[in-house]
Amino acid sequence: MNIQGEKLQKVLARAGVGSRREMEKYIDANRVSVNGKVAKLGDRVEETDLIRVDGHTVKIEEKADRICRVIMYNKPEGELSTRKDPEGRRTVFDRLPRIDGDRWIAVGRLDVNTSGLMLFTNDGELANRLMHPSYEVEREYSSRVFGEVTNETLKNLMRGVELEDGPAKFTNIKPLGGEGINRWFNVTLNEGRNREVRRLWQSQDVEVSRLIRIRYGKLELDKRVPQGGWVEYDLETVNYLRKTVKLGRETQTKLSVMPEKRKDKRAKINQIRKAVKKHNQRVKSTKRK
Repeated sequence: MNIQGEKLQKVLARAGVGSRREMEKYIDANRVSVNGKVAKLGDRVEETDLIRVDGHTVKIEEKADRICRVIMYNKPEGELSTRKDPEGRRTVFDRLPRIDGDRWIAVGRLDVNTSGLMLFTNDGELANRLMHPSYEVEREYSSRVFGEVTNETLKNLMRGVELEDGPAKFTNIKPLGGEGINRWFNVTLNEGRNREVRRLWQSQDVEVSRLIRIRYGKLELDKRVPQGGWVEYDLETVNYLRKTVKLGRETQTKLSVMPEKRKDKRAKINQIRKAVKKHNQRVKSTKRK
């Protein structure tokens, strides 16, 4: 698709750099350049223009027939949530399926010692809106903690505490039991700041020994998907996410033809089974005669 005439902030948002509003602020702050010149609000760009943000080149990949896709990845502990690691360690992107002429964008991150549900999409605007705290998309975590947890501890975490980057709190805490001072709690919050769950518990002198993200919005971690595995969401789920962050509906999905293919395959298998069954019956009948 030729992006001639498109607004710069829209192109940057689609590329996954940030939301349109954030990109407008970047442009106002002289952090964006086009073909070596500092950009200004109102600039429009073509697909051949060289766009840089903070000196880094932005790769523009957009097609007229792009279909919004979202996958759930079951992240194991030990994987990094970055695209590449200088030390060669495994990242969450290593196991994702390839999409020709496009790329996956992570909806937030999980730290190296946290496992569970991660979302990826090829739509930069969707990714950035899902991450933005203004949309208050719930995240739920199952956390095993080590330390004394009293009723006062839980009240403090629900009322809110002051962290180094501002106030934070859990919107819900559900005790799940445990042994001794090792106990499990499901906790919910409406944002995804760096190591926020761990830091909230640490503010009460409690350490997290295991952390698993089990829900994002209404989407739950599919326990049938093994760690390191992924599953692509259907059109209904994609549109649920888009509606959540006030984006327009999609009308197509890459999964639309898959059920029919599976049905065709099953039908052929059933036909073969029926033919074999009839043949065996004829053979038995002949032997009896």
